[in-house]
Amino acid sequence: MNTGTRLGLYGAGLLVAFGGAFGVAGAVVPDSAVNGWTENSRTGGDDMKAHSEGQQTPARGAAAGPSLPDGVKGLAAGTDGYLLSPVQAPGAAGETGTLSFQIQDAAGKPVTDYQTSHEQDLHLIVARSDGSHFRHVHPVLDESTGTWSIPWGWTDAGSYRVYADFTPAAAGADAGSLTLTRTVQVAGDFTPTAPQPTRSAQVDGFTVSLGGDLTAGTSSDLTLTVTRDGEPVTTLEPYLGAFGHLVALRDGDLAYLHVHPQGEEPAPGETSGPEIGFAAEAPTAGRYLLYLDFQVDGQVHTASFVLDAAHGSSTSSGRASPDTGSGPHSEPGH
Repeated sequence: MNTGTRLGLYGAGLLVAFGGAFGVAGAVVPDSAVNGWTENSRTGGDDMKAHSEGQQTPARGAAAGPSLPDGVKGLAAGTDGYLLSPVQAPGAAGETGTLSFQIQDAAGKPVTDYQTSHEQDLHLIVARSDGSHFRHVHPVLDESTGTWSIPWGWTDAGSYRVYADFTPAAAGADAGSLTLTRTVQVAGDFTPTAPQPTRSAQVDGFTVSLGGDLTAGTSSDLTLTVTRDGEPVTTLEPYLGAFGHLVALRDGDLAYLHVHPQGEEPAPGETSGPEIGFAAEAPTAGRYLLYLDFQVDGQVHTASFVLDAAHGSSTSSGRASPDTGSGPHSEPGH
């Protein structure tokens, strides 16, 4: 395994850029989002570094098809010569077992060597099609078979999106991560939820408040404030390399975004809070589902929000304006 933690861009963007901060930091996403998703679509596209420099990132493998608009990621099972195999998992709500899969190269062989990013070789994100039941976990790799696995169970039925976010060692030190996805159907009766805008979340005794607004086509400042029993929490701990980690899914197509903030990794024992700052750019107006991971006293907590991005004057061309004032972009931790 390659254990060198990269401080380049992890999870190059899809829709909205959210940089979890070591205080306050920023990130910018590709210009606009695709208007639908399918597992068989090609993603190709630019990574975040290429966007910040106005360059195009060439495809790395024989399976890389033509780029979709704006280098969209997280909408396909395969891209750049790599394929996410069908996901094996319990088939019904209430069943327990193992969730497993492989990442395969262009020759169909399982990949066993990865670049480590934020203390993990692969990050697994799972959410139901209505945005509920979000999970961010780290499976274990069997190097003899190239199979990733983790104990698993579904509490509720429905259609789930499974995202694998990783960088193969063969891609090179400067390569951006790949985000591949599959859909898993979980049998049973369920009633989908309709996400409604919310700026406050209660989780495990913490209250997390979201301040700021999203305007499509322009950089927007967001601030997440963590309190407990009405008092500010100033003991936010580093979690996989940063104090905050934010995933965003666009309501409707569940296009995936995962980005990180600029700044050095926190030192062991360093704490922060109560505010975590973000610079965000929504390429299109619409509803976004936000999931914040933060750690206190060794325990990771996830707060969920729903925020609408208003129309902006710079979106008439169909491409979002780049954020030219946020400086270099780098990563927060998972």
